[in-house]
Amino acid sequence: MAICIKEALRLINSNITKLSFEIVPIENSIGKIAAENIFAKYSLPNYNNSAMDGYGVKLADAGKATKLIDTILAGSPKDTKITDGEVIRIMTGSRVPDSIEAVVPQENITIDEHGNIILPAKIIQSQHIRFIGEDIKKDELLLNDGDEINFATVTLFASQGITHIKVYRRPKVSVFTSGEELKLHYEQIEDFQLYNSNTPTLLARANELGADVVFVGMAKDNVESLKEMIANSLYSDFIITSGGISVGEADFTKEAFEAFDMEIIFNGVDIKPGKPTLFGKINNTYILNLPGNPLAAALIFEVFGKIILQQLSGSNNIHHNYVMEKLPNDLSNKKGKTTIIPGFFDGEYFIAEPKRLPGMVGVLHKCNSMIILNKHNDLIKKETIVKVLPINWKFFSSILKDFFN
Repeated sequence: MAICIKEALRLINSNITKLSFEIVPIENSIGKIAAENIFAKYSLPNYNNSAMDGYGVKLADAGKATKLIDTILAGSPKDTKITDGEVIRIMTGSRVPDSIEAVVPQENITIDEHGNIILPAKIIQSQHIRFIGEDIKKDELLLNDGDEINFATVTLFASQGITHIKVYRRPKVSVFTSGEELKLHYEQIEDFQLYNSNTPTLLARANELGADVVFVGMAKDNVESLKEMIANSLYSDFIITSGGISVGEADFTKEAFEAFDMEIIFNGVDIKPGKPTLFGKINNTYILNLPGNPLAAALIFEVFGKIILQQLSGSNNIHHNYVMEKLPNDLSNKKGKTTIIPGFFDGEYFIAEPKRLPGMVGVLHKCNSMIILNKHNDLIKKETIVKVLPINWKFFSSILKDFFN
């Protein structure tokens, strides 16, 4: 019996465990998931220092002529003390001795004919001084187990002298397909055959999402061929296939998986497109069998496959996120089944793709997002706020827009 999309996602989240970890240099950690909590080893800054090129002064000397007694350069260990009437020339990043109460920028002073430094009349306590730990405090939690590492995280690591980091290893994914009417894109086809677009799509998308992906091959339409593909894929953490689950004389995929005592977690989701979706497990390998229709397979992978990969990767972010945006036009829908609508989010509106039959190929390359309508919706009015789920967002536009607020 088909289950609802929420129950399918609940079953995915409750059945998948994180993978093992590895140690990598911080430069190789981009896009990976931290497998440990990281704490600051040092305060940042770890000494009081100047934010400007200027003069270290006493507040009591505001508006007065003062005597320059020393210069402290960046990286110098000097700790020169001043008293009233004295100043120190100080550079950006230089240590600020405790006796200094403020830093006056170079451009705010004048020098008289005797070489005295004339300070401005208004000086604020601690101005232009960066204090120990005002950015990061020693032992502060910098990164949680399960957080994704990006270029800014590497900045944090480098600031702490961290050279290597424990991360969850990338999921190993195997992709294969079946169907003798299908041919790979580098083969010649006859009039009664089609090119297999699902396999390259799933290989590319899983790779794009950070998995280590391999193509196992094209199975023939018999159980033994499919069993060979499965046996050759069980070293993987995750097997992705498409087709062969719906009832049909030549649909052998489910039978082949069951020969390996696959635990079926769910088989069939009450969703359009994509009802013939199966999720299961053989030992420590998870299986997602997607619909055979290209658009249905790609959209269902966005709904379920991405979440499986997020879980396997060790990420804390294991639920779909969305932005709230408007529809530019009325959107009609057939009631009675949860429906995925692909479309394009332009930064203000979600524009539903009008051509979206399950077997279509020329749809998703024009789409960057989707919405999911519950089974009670038959008409969504223009300007209605909808929840838009991203598919592939490098968030730019072909139209020049004023992005200032």
